[in-house]
Amino acid sequence: MTDSTVSRQENSPKRPNDSNGEFKRLLVPETSQPEEDELHESPPENQVLNVEEDRDKTYDSVPPFSWAKLWKFTGPGFLMSIAFLDPGNIEGDLQAGAVAGYSLLWLLLWATLMGLLMQLLSARIGVATGRHLAEICRSEYPSWARILLWFMAEVALIGADIQEVIGSAIALQILTRGFLPIWVGVIITSFDCFLISYLEKCGMRKLEGLFAVLIATMALSFAWMFNETKPSVEELFIGIIIPKLGSKTIREAVGVVGCVITPHNVFLHSALVQSRKTDPKEINRVQEALNYYTIESSAALFVSFMINLFVTAVFAKGFYGTKQADSIGLVNAGHYLQEKYGGGVFPILYIWGIGLLAAGQSSTITGTYAGQFIMEGFLDLQMEQWLSAFITRSFAIVPTMFVAIMFNTSEGSLDVLNEWLNILQSMQIPFAVIPLLTMVSNEHIMGLFKIGPSLEVKQFFVISLYCYVLLIVTS
Repeated sequence: MTDSTVSRQENSPKRPNDSNGEFKRLLVPETSQPEEDELHESPPENQVLNVEEDRDKTYDSVPPFSWAKLWKFTGPGFLMSIAFLDPGNIEGDLQAGAVAGYSLLWLLLWATLMGLLMQLLSARIGVATGRHLAEICRSEYPSWARILLWFMAEVALIGADIQEVIGSAIALQILTRGFLPIWVGVIITSFDCFLISYLEKCGMRKLEGLFAVLIATMALSFAWMFNETKPSVEELFIGIIIPKLGSKTIREAVGVVGCVITPHNVFLHSALVQSRKTDPKEINRVQEALNYYTIESSAALFVSFMINLFVTAVFAKGFYGTKQADSIGLVNAGHYLQEKYGGGVFPILYIWGIGLLAAGQSSTITGTYAGQFIMEGFLDLQMEQWLSAFITRSFAIVPTMFVAIMFNTSEGSLDVLNEWLNILQSMQIPFAVIPLLTMVSNEHIMGLFKIGPSLEVKQFFVISLYCYVLLIVTS
């Protein structure tokens, strides 16, 4: 053996379980994609957090758990969880509580768990490949399928954006005591696309810090309302544990599923995990990252579930079985709460407005973020950050402004529109889930991290989607 051969062997990284040549199944596709991968640009340095303090050290197994390392990985999951807390969710929660009482809490729980499973698969494909889902769809699907998926993702995103922007506008109208009409609030909210561009230049931690404040604001606002209204704890637990679905609550049930599981969020999470620098070729490092993202995402969605639970329980306690139940919605909910529970030191109307504003502002920013990744990933567009955000926001603002002007004087019509937009989200779920499952189960793309039949993930999703289709048809 020559000296050069020995030198190469000594300098090569240690590979676990390499004796049978299993490591030759790389984490990138075996089919030739070199040109696209080489042209793929990494995120700017201020948007990437280095989580590997001992990056020069090679591990024969997954590195041990570290609270400090978990803190470094904390961020993407909470940004992702904003989609579970947008004004569309709040609308679905309050209508489910007012119309169905506590009886749909079990569906809220299982929809959140299903959403968690999807988000973990999304993070898995992002970490294991170093690319996000929209990019992979562009390289793997023919042009017609790629354009179809992009169009459906944009439709779902526009539907969610209408709810988010309208929700922020309603909150501004509440907090200004009706001084600002909804269409003015839409214009004000539309400028948040420039805020995200500024915060990205300051670094991802600054952006994540803003969302931590907004989530905390939502949690405190709705927890305060929960404490003030004092819902029945016994009925709450019964609603969570015992599945119940009546013929009069099917539309609300579909809305709960659609507002909790948002298709654009599947694309978003696979891109957000790129903010942590992880080498896809280091198997143990990838597994370590997946472990931390599982913990973080689970914690984030537990917080989102509790916030949604608070809102549903408040309106179940106050309006279930009343004459206002069928007419209550995002526009008039604050005033109904004020009439029911009065003012006090901290009027519940303004607490509601603060929580709704935090939900709307946080979700519009993440919606802009998701739109950028979807458009750039599917269409392979490279442009300035502010221009990309402006174009993405324009797709949603134009129809939102139309809706705000048309429905500004009709509260009932606007609330019905929001409810049907939640149903639209549920109809778009397969166009995000099917590509995700297809890619994450593909060994050429995922390598050692492809999901196996033992997980039975495909069967779980097929059965779930079939149930949702039945709900839509029967409604």
